[in-house]
Amino acid sequence: MTGCATQHSSERFTHGVRVRVVPSYVREESKPELGQHLFAYTITITNERAAPIRLQERRWLIADSEGVQRIVKGTGVVGMTPRIEPGRSFEYTSSVPIEAPWGTMEGAYTFEDEVGLTFEAEVGRFYLVVPEDAG
Repeated sequence: MTGCATQHSSERFTHGVRVRVVPSYVREESKPELGQHLFAYTITITNERAAPIRLQERRWLIADSEGVQRIVKGTGVVGMTPRIEPGRSFEYTSSVPIEAPWGTMEGAYTFEDEVGLTFEAEVGRFYLVVPEDAG
């Protein structure tokens, strides 16, 4: 992977949960000449609340520079609904394909606290940008 640019990252703190995203362009699995660009993104979720939380759902808005938008919703992340203890973090890496040379992602995670109440933590907008030397 290449192109891990911090200016394209995001960090958001809502309801005691910090979500940091660092995207990168996956050059070896992209075909720029065909308009196929794959981006990986590593997300670190830190529980800064006083009690454990469990990630239940994710919601993404993915938009590209051609004006194409899609919403992705699902249970958990990468096949898991992780429980995150106070002061601890959960990190995972996933990927998204887009056809345009740049786009954005943003969204939210739905968590459940120890008494069964749900709340959302925002994922700030981050940028998916093909490096200038990619094609």
